[in-house]
Amino acid sequence: MNYIFRDREFIRTPENLFFCVIGDQHPRDKAISYLRYALSSSGNWGKDSKNFRRTMPEYSIPHLLKNIRYLKKKFPQYVFYSDVFNIEISAVPNSNVSQQYMPQEKLKQLSKIKEPDILQKRALEIVTYISETVKIPKEVFGITGSILIDIHNTKFSDVDLTVMGGKNGFKLKKALPDLFLEKDGPMNYVSENVLKKLFAARVKEHHLSFDEIKALNNRQWNYGTFKGTTFSLHTTRSESEIIDSYGDYIFHSLGLIKGNAIITDISESLFNPHIYKIKAFKNTEQNKSMDIKEVVTYSGIYGGKFEVGENMDMHGKLERVENKINGKLFHRIIIGSPEADGHDYMKPIKS
Repeated sequence: MNYIFRDREFIRTPENLFFCVIGDQHPRDKAISYLRYALSSSGNWGKDSKNFRRTMPEYSIPHLLKNIRYLKKKFPQYVFYSDVFNIEISAVPNSNVSQQYMPQEKLKQLSKIKEPDILQKRALEIVTYISETVKIPKEVFGITGSILIDIHNTKFSDVDLTVMGGKNGFKLKKALPDLFLEKDGPMNYVSENVLKKLFAARVKEHHLSFDEIKALNNRQWNYGTFKGTTFSLHTTRSESEIIDSYGDYIFHSLGLIKGNAIITDISESLFNPHIYKIKAFKNTEQNKSMDIKEVVTYSGIYGGKFEVGENMDMHGKLERVENKINGKLFHRIIIGSPEADGHDYMKPIKS
């Protein structure tokens, strides 16, 4: 069967493994994705007497590599070597798709439920409030995460929403901070106590200092609470914004590199992967300028956080990118690669 997979959809396999789809470019016969939930008798998520554990607290390279090692040992059919990205990654073959879960379709289904549970009801309330306040059509919103696949726990699960279209994403980026600060409004920033726990985990996973993680969080626009329920918002591409296909570009690793550059374009920084166009890259280890076109990351802690004109310090994997359509070459830096193993970063240089 032929499938079209989109970012933040979920897939259930015959083994009752739930994978989260990464991005919009996939081989014709499989969906590049990471394992998110697996059966476990002690799991805190579940449905119909089945319990699940979350295999990754959040998306990070150390967690992803651990996930791939687990899959290679237990379910090797979900790991393959990509001759496009030239790395080993996890993916679900089309023949192993038991069910495909789509965020926008799920939200439509929830709106038709006669007696939604407290978390489903809250998700609908958040979408309605944001849609009416920011003037964005409800139809472009979706729901992902545990609510999408009906294994959420009403005691502690968050509401993870999607919004389709870069224009809508940037509109929300501008509007939400003001809504979080609105006196007596239903939306607020996440409490300091919750953030401290989050910061501690991210310091360990991303090898940044506590102050650096806190500085990144101060730029957070898509993570807050609504009437006490924590929620997040993630921007996905509309069909017209999906231009490239898997295999249009081939990526070759040239090793790790450190340097700094100035951001010139953030129009794709809200999507997954998050792309920042750059200029004036300087290799700080060799003290020389290099022609590097962009910085790309799949890590949400960097998504939509930086602005045009900011001077950035970065450490990541340098890649030579071959355009198979026109034969042209360019270079990019990846933040979040197996080679760096969580030790890479991008952060603004203090003026």
